[in-house]
Amino acid sequence: MRPWAARRRLDGVSVRNVLFILYDGVVALDAAGPLEVFAAANAYAAGHPPATPDGAAYRIRTASAHGRAVRTTSGLTLSPDLDLQAAPLPHTVVVPGGSTAPDGSVVPDADAVAWLRGNARRCRRIASVCTGAFLLAEAGLLNGRRATTHWSRTAELAARHPGVRVEDEPIFVRDGRVWTSAGITSGIDLALALVEEDLGRDASLTIARHLVVFLRRHGNQQQFSTQLRAQSAERPGLREVQQWIADHPDSDLGIEALARRANLSPRHFTRAFTAETGIPPGRYVDRTRLETARRLLEDSTDSIEHIARRAGYPTQEAMRRAFHRTLGLSPLQYRAKA
Repeated sequence: MRPWAARRRLDGVSVRNVLFILYDGVVALDAAGPLEVFAAANAYAAGHPPATPDGAAYRIRTASAHGRAVRTTSGLTLSPDLDLQAAPLPHTVVVPGGSTAPDGSVVPDADAVAWLRGNARRCRRIASVCTGAFLLAEAGLLNGRRATTHWSRTAELAARHPGVRVEDEPIFVRDGRVWTSAGITSGIDLALALVEEDLGRDASLTIARHLVVFLRRHGNQQQFSTQLRAQSAERPGLREVQQWIADHPDSDLGIEALARRANLSPRHFTRAFTAETGIPPGRYVDRTRLETARRLLEDSTDSIEHIARRAGYPTQEAMRRAFHRTLGLSPLQYRAKA
């Protein structure tokens, strides 16, 4: 492997080398989304001195085994810049997710895993998108670390790699120098977070606006809502109750009130709701209210008292206890991290 400073300096300005590992069956958007963020960061850096002589904040390269063209899951063919085995050591390596085997399991690319096992520990940062986490785990890079992947694969990742502390809610997780993210678009969120670490918050917000994406979703944001997490009830009456809970978290959502709305007895309602959604109605309500409060803390400047009322909590203290029980943070601490 040729020597290549992971972080070069031109006229006193840092340039970070970023390497995207490609392989047959890679998901095109897993690579293209973060790549566009880094490219946009270069455009930002060019207009915000100090900048390198050519305006670049990042040297972006793609690589595959033997430099071969790769075919993505969508049928798109990508031509990498470099032979992976000869690629200079980068500051940041990004591993996109890929296709699955006929039985639905994830099969990590052997060449990519071999490179990661031999070289990634010398990189300053390691990042994966979606099922790219399986390649990091196979290379031993996630042992003892917190990590995430697409919600449909978290159980598989945990079963295959028990040494990894898998989290199924966040859109991305940082544990030291290793970053992992969930589904396709969360790779953009992760890349924006990396750019923010390097160039500052204004850069990440400007790039997010340019790419017309949500303004820097933080890693603790959930991969999907309570409504998506639970199964949709088969009975129209129960589906209407699910929607009512989401739209009216500050209403009376006790069992008796919800049962009346479904035209069922409380006992029958509780049994039917749990059977059809996979979660008891009380827990469903608790999750919906917490989710509502989290969203309001993230997206508004309303007072904690006002948010507690809008989310359906009887008091600020009740909301604080719910946050501590589930997230280990107070509402104010959660807002500070958002």
